[in-house]
Amino acid sequence: MLRFSFLTLFPELLAPFAGEAIVGKARERGLIDVNLVNMRDYADNKHQKVDDSPYGGGAGMVIRVDVAERALRSLPAADEVVLLTPAGARFTQQVAEELASKSHLAFLCGRYEGFDARVEGLVTRELSVGDFVMMGGEAAAACILEAVARLVPGVLGDPESHQADSFSSGLLDYPEYTRPAVWQDQAVPDVLKGGNHAAVAAWRRAQALERTWRRRPDLLPHAGLTPQDTLTLQGLGATPEDLAEWGAPPAPVQRARKKRQGADPAP
Repeated sequence: MLRFSFLTLFPELLAPFAGEAIVGKARERGLIDVNLVNMRDYADNKHQKVDDSPYGGGAGMVIRVDVAERALRSLPAADEVVLLTPAGARFTQQVAEELASKSHLAFLCGRYEGFDARVEGLVTRELSVGDFVMMGGEAAAACILEAVARLVPGVLGDPESHQADSFSSGLLDYPEYTRPAVWQDQAVPDVLKGGNHAAVAAWRRAQALERTWRRRPDLLPHAGLTPQDTLTLQGLGATPEDLAEWGAPPAPVQRARKKRQGADPAP
């Protein structure tokens, strides 16, 4: 079981998210546990006041370090204590995979002007879900909960289903289709209906490469490109400079077919 502990001033924001859909079913099956900790319970004053005005002046209020420390101390030891902050490292699929290998993750969800800077000494890492500012860390925590929980063995029906997802392979995911076979003159590609699994796999890889090349070429240096991928990217229009930047290996040598030897056709 992987335990998630979220330290927040608004546990009611996370409670519905942690109780529905795949995350909720994973909790029911005992695959993950979600512990919502209200930091107001550790305010150590009758008004449950957790914040105070910043030293030096300025707008807003700051969450006290002693409150955060008491809330953290109430928990069993965590493998990672994560501060959700715009100053943190970018949360990626690779980070999600790393966190999914742990047994207990604790997350500090800020509000107002954030935490007293001394909280940084209580955490093992700082994470951000993007270059934007929200009103608190709960929405970011919900994103991380879902991204990490789905990687826990048994949470998804197919244990290999996440391996081809966007970012897991280093590429964006290939396009998916289902019924109807034709919709508003748009047909499902024939290769997906032919039953040739090797052809389907090759088509999907080529489509993932094309999507990534057109939409997120910044991912390609980390995609572990193969010689066949290089050939595909060349066909899409990638330049030698592009391929060198992405660390693409040389394309396979295309050998010319030999003509079959035999008797000349009869006149």
